[in-house]
Amino acid sequence: MSLLVVAIGVFALLGIAYVTYGPVLARLFRLDDRTPTPANEFRDDQDFIPTDSKFLLGQHFSAIAAAGPIVGPILAGLMFGWVPALIWILVGSILVGGVHDFAALVASIRHKGRTIANVVRDHMTPRAYLLFLSFIWLALIYIIVAFTDVTAASFVGQQKLENGEIVSGGGIATSSMIYLALPIIMGLLLKFTKLSLGMATVIFLPLVLLAIWAGQHIPLDLASIFGTTDAQAQKLWGIGILLYCVIAAVMPMWLLLQPRGHLGGYFLYFFLATGVLGLLFGGYTATYPAFTGWMGKDGSTLAPFLFIMIACGAVSGFHSLIASGTTSKQLKKETDAKPIGYGTMLLEAGVAFISLSTVMVLTQGNPIAGKAPPFIFADGLSNSLTIIGVSKALAMATMMLAFTTFVYDTLDVCTRLGRYIIQEFTGWHNAKGAWLGTGLTVLAPVYFLIQQPLGPDGKPIPTYRVFWNLFGASNQLLAALTLLGITVWLWNTRRAKWALLVTGVPCLFMYGMSCWALSSILLKAYNAGGFTAEATVGLILLFFAAWMFIEGVITFARPKPQPPMQPEPVPA
Repeated sequence: MSLLVVAIGVFALLGIAYVTYGPVLARLFRLDDRTPTPANEFRDDQDFIPTDSKFLLGQHFSAIAAAGPIVGPILAGLMFGWVPALIWILVGSILVGGVHDFAALVASIRHKGRTIANVVRDHMTPRAYLLFLSFIWLALIYIIVAFTDVTAASFVGQQKLENGEIVSGGGIATSSMIYLALPIIMGLLLKFTKLSLGMATVIFLPLVLLAIWAGQHIPLDLASIFGTTDAQAQKLWGIGILLYCVIAAVMPMWLLLQPRGHLGGYFLYFFLATGVLGLLFGGYTATYPAFTGWMGKDGSTLAPFLFIMIACGAVSGFHSLIASGTTSKQLKKETDAKPIGYGTMLLEAGVAFISLSTVMVLTQGNPIAGKAPPFIFADGLSNSLTIIGVSKALAMATMMLAFTTFVYDTLDVCTRLGRYIIQEFTGWHNAKGAWLGTGLTVLAPVYFLIQQPLGPDGKPIPTYRVFWNLFGASNQLLAALTLLGITVWLWNTRRAKWALLVTGVPCLFMYGMSCWALSSILLKAYNAGGFTAEATVGLILLFFAAWMFIEGVITFARPKPQPPMQPEPVPA
């Protein structure tokens, strides 16, 4: 089957969903630009900053579209075939993930820019609020571990391409370090000079391209520098990335988060454009099996693991933390919630499809299928760039940096959110509390990253592969908990029966799939000889989720209507 034909169908369906279901959601949630958003009401130019939608969309998109829509679809496509993966990406993003992201953003702006956890506190119980905060913090640990390790893996070793060219992991690391410095310089210039955003973009985007080229000429190879193995160097890079997260999480948003999100947004658009280039002119066909079976090689069954393996490309609880943690404090007007909340989730589904297409073009048994997902992603997309004359090595380096860029956006936001939660628990709201909260958030990931997990055969396996299903299950369960809180809010304040269908049904589906998957993982760990530390955390998460579900049932059984945090806008 022609990959181009599949792509046309996929993007047409996503576009139709945006222009049909998107406006329906806007009407149901009563978006009204006459209602001042928290960004305008509480403006402090630190956290609350009214931001134009074109700027905020790129920042939000860059923050939510990290390794999830790349790694998850590739793993699921290889395991179960590309058709089940594609169906879940489309159905999930349109009816579950898009609704989840949009609703979380609107819920936050209707509650003075506070997090989704505060929505739970206002409309359920204080106990549910504490459970939810605890759940979020533990889930963030899984995200940080999985994404840090998969990024560190791209900074070591060398990849010899079919044409004989070499792509150095140390070169990717160098480009990455330069890339992290550029947004800081850009942020300082935007803040303290008259440099416009447009001119800054014209200046700094070419510098990013220069960093990609320069990296391969001055590789930062820790294995050679310290005389260690690549595996040990990967551990060092993991610790280094976490140290970066500590610093980035306490920086003002204008200094790093916003300018890097802006530049990272262009990477995402470039990635999408590259995928479209390959689809239009590559002449590719879907040669990988459409369906490989109900069970993967590791014993994972299609249901429920497809629905937790593909997380960010279809639905992701992490998105609610971004939407209610940082984006809601920058939303300039309410109607921007449709493109930024719902629209970016559909764009992320497009990212997930393009990632999946790098599997679709493989033949079963192709040695590339045995590589790590970042390599499969970079190899597939770099072929598109060679169509216009870019060398394969430079194209690979570009795509690997694009991958790490997506992950950075998620990592430091996760750390920042973990810091917020610690501060909420402890009341440490000063600068010292910010540093302590951030330090506590990265301690657990440090422990997990320095361990060396072993597979069933006793051989070392990547840390991210151990954590991916745990991350997926906890992430999807977080989405279910978010949808539960939103459904209760809408029921308590408006008796909105439509919410039982629009947010309630997706909530129950994600609850079922996530608890089933997490229970299966824990049972497998127990049968293998007892709970590991990461499995024990999973058991705690399952307990918290069950307790919160009970709290939700009690709330519905004995509803106690409360007035909304601010007056609901009335349609004109």
